[in-house]
Amino acid sequence: MSKIQPSRTGTELGEFLQARRAAVSPSSAGLPDTGRRRVPGLRREEVAALVGLSTDYYVRLEQGRGGRPSESVLDALANVLRLDDAQRAHLYHVAHPPRRRASAPRVPKEQMSQATHTLLDTLTVPAMVMTNTTQVIGWNRLACAVFTDFDDLPEKERNTAWLIFRDEEVAARHRDWESAARNTVGILRMTAGANPDHPPLSALVGELSMYSETFRRLWAEHHVHEKATGMQLLRHPEVGDLDLSYLTWTTPASPHQMLVTYTAEPGSPSARALHLLGAMAATEHAPTRHRSADNPTRNA
Repeated sequence: MSKIQPSRTGTELGEFLQARRAAVSPSSAGLPDTGRRRVPGLRREEVAALVGLSTDYYVRLEQGRGGRPSESVLDALANVLRLDDAQRAHLYHVAHPPRRRASAPRVPKEQMSQATHTLLDTLTVPAMVMTNTTQVIGWNRLACAVFTDFDDLPEKERNTAWLIFRDEEVAARHRDWESAARNTVGILRMTAGANPDHPPLSALVGELSMYSETFRRLWAEHHVHEKATGMQLLRHPEVGDLDLSYLTWTTPASPHQMLVTYTAEPGSPSARALHLLGAMAATEHAPTRHRSADNPTRNA
């Protein structure tokens, strides 16, 4: 599979508009309640009227026959469909996709810079470096203690989407698995919208679609998610529940990579559990400071 597969209705844009239209209630759009509806959300003619388009043209947009809508049309659609920043960016990506290449492009392997290596070495909280396809390319010892031992995984399995859908032990650590899975799929969907010609991502989506009915359902929702900040609710087999706040860091030098750090509220049970995990990890792996996908044997 060399490309993200097209939707059954014609385009990524069409399916995304349908999904977002279904998520907007008439009352939130300022429309009167006319009683029971056959389907949730707004009707096509209602979106068209609110945006200022003909119903025929809006229908053609959802069918993939509307050409390249203007920025003013996209702005109006984003406002009517109540899109957040990530969804708005995704709308622009799928409405104005890059020209398709005759052959699949070569995607260079993402590697961490030496500066990022050094930073990971200094961090005393769980931290990992992920690409925008959720591939984990760097981690510190405490991240292994909290999530899984990335050192022992084949490269293919060092991917948070792969792990959450195909590794039962990792999946069981998520107390809110559905939310974690949905947002992980949302990261992949957003990346696919910005870069539809991405063979590794196509292969990952294809594998997970074949393996997991839940993945297929979530992929069809066209939910997009930009990992920025939030809570990770875990249940660790050795130290119990962990409530961790995560924060994502990016730099212009590596725009497709995310350094994600996880912290617990000072003095909380989660902080004490995290400290215990750190002590256990230090005892078990005293010689090892830090490892990464492209530097697997770095020692102190």
